[in-house]
Amino acid sequence: MIVLSGGTGTPKLLVGLKQVFGEAQLRVIVNTAEDMVVSGNLVCPDVDSVIYTLAGVIDKDRWWGIADDSFYTYTALKGLGHEERMMIGDRDRATHILRTELLNRGMSLTEATAVLATKFGITAEILPMTEDAVSTVIITPAGKLHFQEFWIAHKGEPEVLDVQFEGIESAKPTEAVINALMQERVVLIGPSNPITSIGPILSLAGVRDLLKRKKVVAISPIVGDKPVSGPAGKFMRAKGFEVSASGVYNCYKDFLDVLVIDKSDRCGIEAEGVEVLKTDIIIRNAEDSRQLGLFLFDYLHTDLGL
Repeated sequence: MIVLSGGTGTPKLLVGLKQVFGEAQLRVIVNTAEDMVVSGNLVCPDVDSVIYTLAGVIDKDRWWGIADDSFYTYTALKGLGHEERMMIGDRDRATHILRTELLNRGMSLTEATAVLATKFGITAEILPMTEDAVSTVIITPAGKLHFQEFWIAHKGEPEVLDVQFEGIESAKPTEAVINALMQERVVLIGPSNPITSIGPILSLAGVRDLLKRKKVVAISPIVGDKPVSGPAGKFMRAKGFEVSASGVYNCYKDFLDVLVIDKSDRCGIEAEGVEVLKTDIIIRNAEDSRQLGLFLFDYLHTDLGL
């Protein structure tokens, strides 16, 4: 089964999917539009969150970085007058150093990610969405901000006028991503921000057309009129979408088959060809994730006969 992932929402779901479906059955296509170079090393936040989650070492307070990491290098650099745009832990930094070294040796990002996944003992297939440079840029009244600057340095506080994916026009999905989408019958879109976490994947040439041939199930990251976490509301409004399950549906409506919304959500979605399912979608802990995974497993195997 393919899972489209970005941000923190989908990694939380992966905890349960790993238990219920089995890690080796997962093929995770991951957003790379938030990648950035920090102190000479390529940081891939969304890819690393998937790696760390499946490896069982994710910092569950932040849902990025490694649990109980130390920050000696970050602190030492700051003491030398070198300010980093991200607060990177020492063990987390080792991942970025090895990735960059592998890329410098001539590996693709897909190949380097596979090496890292193996080092962490992961059997799922983790696929960066593209080998091309794409950057999520947030347009604010004060100018452009890279997503990480908006979210980390500015704490997501500036008004959002627009969201752009620089480089997306010339970017292509990797061959591994295309092959995965052609081979698998079901695609699951996790409860991630539909604009900045999932949007870049969907904006790659040909991806939406491939999804139209699949059974696509999406989990809403919105309950009522509020996102479960993060700045999804600001981004959806900036792109002209209502902050609701209906807004999520409209983000995906050209290829979506099933939308899973919270059992408390009164948002009515009436659209031909789209099934709406209700359950508890808020993931507070590993058991919540497992229960949502079981719900999806039962639906896919009972209703779809997988």
